Amino acid sequence: MSIARVVEITATSDESFEDALQQGVARATQTLRNVRSAWVKEQEVQIEGGQISGYKVNMLVTFVLDDNAELDDTAERGSGGARGGGRKVGGRRGRG
Repeated sequence: MSIARVVEITATSDESFEDALQQGVARATQTLRNVRSAWVKEQEVQIEGGQISGYKVNMLVTFVLDDNAELDDTAERGSGGARGGGRKVGGRRGRG
């Protein structure tokens, strides 16, 4: 049985929505283990002087929590590794 958690993150780019999405996913996978999907919740453009100056993407990132056997093993080795839940990658904390 797998249990997943969802966090909401926001990423921005001066280039495009796709670049903002790529940056957000890249950053999430640096911080969270077992990332499985990202759902784009909102897209927004930032405007300055009548021109688009930035692109913002709010996304929900889903990652699978480690099972207890792995957690117990990690704790015994003293690695201090996070247990996956409750980590925040930026933006608001997701539902979970």
